[in-house]
Amino acid sequence: MTRRRRALVINGLLVVVLLGAGVAGYLVFFGSSGNAQPTAARTAAAATRDVSEVVTASGTVQSSFSAAASFGASGTVTEIDVKVGDTVTKGQPLARLDPAQAQLQVDIAQGNLDAALAKGTGTTALLTAYRQAQLALQQAQDTLSATTLTAPGDGTITSITGSVGQKVGSGGTSANTGSSSTTTTAASGFVVVTDLKNLVLKANVSESDVSKLKGDQAATVTVNAMQSTPIQAKVAQVDLTPTTANNVVQYGVTLALTQPPEGLRPGQSASVEITVAAATGVLAVPAAAVQTVGGTSSVQVLENGAETRKTVEVGVRGDQYVEIRSGLSAGQEVVLPPVTTSTNQNQNRQQGGTFPGTGGGQRNNGGGFTGTGR
Repeated sequence: MTRRRRALVINGLLVVVLLGAGVAGYLVFFGSSGNAQPTAARTAAAATRDVSEVVTASGTVQSSFSAAASFGASGTVTEIDVKVGDTVTKGQPLARLDPAQAQLQVDIAQGNLDAALAKGTGTTALLTAYRQAQLALQQAQDTLSATTLTAPGDGTITSITGSVGQKVGSGGTSANTGSSSTTTTAASGFVVVTDLKNLVLKANVSESDVSKLKGDQAATVTVNAMQSTPIQAKVAQVDLTPTTANNVVQYGVTLALTQPPEGLRPGQSASVEITVAAATGVLAVPAAAVQTVGGTSSVQVLENGAETRKTVEVGVRGDQYVEIRSGLSAGQEVVLPPVTTSTNQNQNRQQGGTFPGTGGGQRNNGGGFTGTGR
């Protein structure tokens, strides 16, 4: 054999060896454990359970009533009768101004009225003068009354911005009732009164969900700072007009809290689940098994080893389960969407692992499906 032929033979053998090694490596690293393979059909049995549809949102705890009150007259503060944390009732005196000047104006106005009355009201001019004196006296009396600041509503004193000896101008009251705001002046408030007992949650829902909401729907509120203490609530009001930010349209919803726990404070953030539809003890299947096209819903049913598509009538659609009103019977196996997983995962599933996409449920020995539903 010539040297040239010998080299060709050796090179050919090397190529064969390298190809064989490559194929073996591929089978070792990809064929045995790392290659994704489709699993056998996963199924779940139609079973009786409770199904609910919820709308989720996030919001902030607010007081049902909060008002910033200021004096309605100008003067010097002579006394403050409350402190932060005190509970007050509507009309209760909170602070006072020096009334001397206001009282003097009342005395002068009263004297002018007495003089006008003494002149009589027999002519138009005299009657006009008398009525003007009456009006001046009423205004002076109102100013005198305004030297005493009273509570605009029942609640707790949450802020006092003034002090004795301070000179103040005439202001008024700015009230927030939780669902709407009424402002009579732009004053920031000498004293702020907040109702800490009747708290509400103000949240925002998407425009696609607002049509599902109505008054008195039950809800569960979870305050971020008190996650172990869920609070029951009810929808009190749904705003008729939206707010738009970054092209996202949302509607405000106010929820009345039932028996709020101790320590709950306005301003705390929370999440809420509002139950907009519910069905108890109904036939249901995992939501993943239901396909809806053009308003018609159907499921793939496994019967005698063969898959058949059946049209069904659905009711309440929950996140995990869907109510089936007709088209299926209890115990029928519906096919769940396929998943792709590794051989090792398939082995784990054969040893009793969970079925993905079904809320963590497992097939029981009787062929049924157990899991956590809403």
